Amino acid sequence: QILLFDKPLDWTSFQLVNKVRWLIKRNFRIKKIKVGHAGTLDPLASGLLILCTGKSTKLIESLQGQEKEYTGTFTLGATTPSYDMETEVDREFPIDHITSEDILNATKAFSGDIQQQPPVFSALKKDGKRLYEYARSGEEVHIPTRT
Repeated sequence: QILLFDKPLDWTSFQLVNKVRWLIKRNFRIKKIKVGHAGTLDPLASGLLILCTGKSTKLIESLQGQEKEYTGTFTLGATTPSYDMETEVDREFPIDHITSEDILNATKAFSGDIQQQPPVFSALKKDGKRLYEYARSGEEVHIPTRT
């Protein structure tokens, strides 16, 4: 089956996979079942996490290639080192001069194909280790841009 979950905050994608695997084994008395996810979400992100079970795990790669849409909430005038809620606000700036038009114009830079510098606080892997692990341990790491 393909299962859709709203991954809760503070859960890793792997924790949700393990929970579902355990529930399937227990409730259906199955000794071995494949369960995988079609894309990792950061532990501090909530949202759609697609899980595939059994023979549906063969569809994971095609599901990962589908078009995605990301939504969220942001705060103007404040930054954190991690760019999210994991770390405390470290700098604040005045926002009185920012208009709705300024915000709409700024969104144009995020349309179409763009080169993104992934934040060091992300679930991407480098040398077999998640980037957020490097960040949390204070290690510097070079992250190439990606489309």
